[in-house]
Amino acid sequence: MKILVTGGAGFIGSHVVDALVREGHQVVVVDDLSMGRREQVSPAARFHQVDIRQRDAMEEVFRAEHPEVVNHHAAQGNLRRSMTEPSFDASVNILGSLILIELSLAYRVKRFVYISSGGAVYGKPQRLPVDEDHPIRPVSAYGVSKYSVEQYLDLYRSVSGLDYTILRYGNVYGPRQDPRGEAGVVAIFSRQMLVGERPTIFGDGTKTRDYVHVDDIVRANLLAMAQKRAVGRVYNLGRGSEVSDRQIFELVRSSVGVTMEPILAAKRPGEIDRICLDPSRAKATLGWEPSIPLEEGIGRTVEFYRGGGGRRLARDSDRV
Repeated sequence: MKILVTGGAGFIGSHVVDALVREGHQVVVVDDLSMGRREQVSPAARFHQVDIRQRDAMEEVFRAEHPEVVNHHAAQGNLRRSMTEPSFDASVNILGSLILIELSLAYRVKRFVYISSGGAVYGKPQRLPVDEDHPIRPVSAYGVSKYSVEQYLDLYRSVSGLDYTILRYGNVYGPRQDPRGEAGVVAIFSRQMLVGERPTIFGDGTKTRDYVHVDDIVRANLLAMAQKRAVGRVYNLGRGSEVSDRQIFELVRSSVGVTMEPILAAKRPGEIDRICLDPSRAKATLGWEPSIPLEEGIGRTVEFYRGGGGRRLARDSDRV
């Protein structure tokens, strides 16, 4: 198949591209390089440096490439920025996605795989682990924008027959994650400890998230693109277990081999205190479940940064 991956120069997207190339697919990457990096794109993929909000430029890509599948990873992913600049967040996450959806319909794309957020769309959970039928009550502009696109996809399936699959990620970690970004606590802690800096935990360390290694996430993407049973459904991708900030700190500290304590700072606005995702539907329908234990995954990630993999990312990062 010919598959277009938006955000394919970024952390998760570049890993998806690598896997698709290995499977023999023709891969087209669209990325504006505001957060992604050109050197992370497989040389076997065709690359277009385009902002998804630029309709004319995106139509040129669709006209030239005629993808069969769109895998949409490109996004404004900074929760804090979504709260201070909600119009910017919406311009990327909603309007940019709508351009892709409209072009997918015009050029007869067979399937649209949309990456949403299991940590942001549900809001404060009423029960844990959270399943896909849990009420949607986001507490950040980022969560609102991600869920809005889910609603548009459902609408377009009803009125135009667009086949879609939605993947709601937990907290994804692993090699290539930006250690200078807002998210990505495993990468951030790894880089800081390796250079002797004390990491900062926002809150008292009890905030929990559901951590999934990027290799497991890639496998879920491949299954979602290949299986007809996945069409028209939403899937949580998580381990189904809560892990606190303090636990992550201690696992990274153990893997790095240092002795230090974190700096505690005020909790950031828009963040929920607890979340973990029920992956039962993904297991039953896609045959997916996470396979990489957290301790092993963190060890792999620390070794990536220990080997210098994070120095270039940190030096080149324009994120705050």
